[in-house]
Amino acid sequence: MSDAREPSELPGSAGDDDSAGAPFERRDALKLLAAAGAVAALGLGRADVVHAAERAATALEQAGVRGGTYQPRIFTPDEWREVRVLVDLVIPRDDRSGSATDAGVPEFMDFILQEYPGNRTWMRDYLAWMNAEARRRFTRGIQSCTDAERKAILDDIAWPRTARAELKPGVDLFNRFRDFTASGFFSSKVGVKDLRYIGNAALAAWPGCPPAALAKLGVSY
Repeated sequence: MSDAREPSELPGSAGDDDSAGAPFERRDALKLLAAAGAVAALGLGRADVVHAAERAATALEQAGVRGGTYQPRIFTPDEWREVRVLVDLVIPRDDRSGSATDAGVPEFMDFILQEYPGNRTWMRDYLAWMNAEARRRFTRGIQSCTDAERKAILDDIAWPRTARAELKPGVDLFNRFRDFTASGFFSSKVGVKDLRYIGNAALAAWPGCPPAALAKLGVSY
């Protein structure tokens, strides 16, 4: 269902070294959230997250997501367009792999919200908050804003330690939305491929642990 990148910085996490000017290295950071993030964002147990991701992947493939035939059952038409814009701001397309929408994240979200309706309220609260903030700053809703304007809002709410107090509702909602996006992305085929996970594959030779990793750990063979 989704795609994956290498982790480095985790904007918005409790233990990050967030700084206002830090780059939003979403793909690298977000693969750390694929399971743990969903637990926090959706209020589900880890087993529930795995089970939901498997069911969503099966359902979406049967619905022909890649062919563009999926019809959202929870999101309204406006919400559907907004979600598709916002997930790609969290995980955009790059030269390594596709974006959140390429990975079917909006479809994943719609399916999960069908299965776990208790999460619909905060999702709609997030979309409403983003639209209200966009109108306050730019006199138009999030769909009509430019990418630069949307990113300006996200950059103000992505880092809890430096966010202004009046933006706290947006910070809290964005954290949940970001984790939900990461969970969908990194539980997808695109995301697993992006993680470069090869599974139980035979290797002709075992090169051992990379020298840089050994040096960082202070160990040697």
